[in-house]
Amino acid sequence: MSRPPRPDDWLTSAFAPISLKALNQKAAMLERLDNKYVVRAPVLAAAAEELADLFDVLEIDGQRSFTYETCYFDDAERRSYHDHHQGRRQRMKVRIRRYVEAALCFVEVKLKDRRGVTVKKRLPYDPALFGTLDQRALDHVEAAWQALYGRPFERPLEPVLVMSYRRITLVAREGGERMTIDTGIHFEGLSATPDGRPAQQRTDDEVFIVETKSAQGRGIADRILRRHHQHPTNGCSKYCVGMSLTGAVERFNRFRPALRKLGALPPAPSTREVSHVA
Repeated sequence: MSRPPRPDDWLTSAFAPISLKALNQKAAMLERLDNKYVVRAPVLAAAAEELADLFDVLEIDGQRSFTYETCYFDDAERRSYHDHHQGRRQRMKVRIRRYVEAALCFVEVKLKDRRGVTVKKRLPYDPALFGTLDQRALDHVEAAWQALYGRPFERPLEPVLVMSYRRITLVAREGGERMTIDTGIHFEGLSATPDGRPAQQRTDDEVFIVETKSAQGRGIADRILRRHHQHPTNGCSKYCVGMSLTGAVERFNRFRPALRKLGALPPAPSTREVSHVA
């Protein structure tokens, strides 16, 4: 897969740095309420001026933006996708995430509890196994599902979508709140198109998916974004957007607001080639 470009330095130059260890001590945020926004570069630049007074930016070896590669898994019926599309309370996403520069890899299971809080369970994983779930990974998925929902998972999983992007991570100086900024998202569907090629899409570099993570879902970053007339975008799961854009699913009404803000709707079957969505 091609790697997305690095965000411009203008986005992070005003922020003080924070190490990964310090960030995790302040705000690991494995249980949180999330809000997602689709933000254009000029608005994000204006918001960054305010954010820099209250947030630090993750910096590792002088870098402030990092490549993430993610492989998502679903069953043959795409139940994970459809559970999100239907807004089911009990739902789960399963993925392998590789942190390229850090040479780290995790199996991650994301679930929703009865309060609507996101619960993430992580398992360290061999980067060489990216794209496959071994028995230990499957046991991790089963344990996470059973612990929260009290019944067996019992769904065979297969890889369905791969994506890569660049991410900037901010953490509030007071702790307990994080913000991620993603750009240059490259989606690759793993289901072949009628002509035998995989469906691919890539977001424009001037479009950012911003996610705020806080205990109550009404954090500092949310207030700043609202001052700049930005409001959470419903259905902005990158997994669901990617499945819609690459033609892997036919129903995507719930995700139309996000697709519209990204400037794209899923391509017709005859035109699912690599393209930029402005």
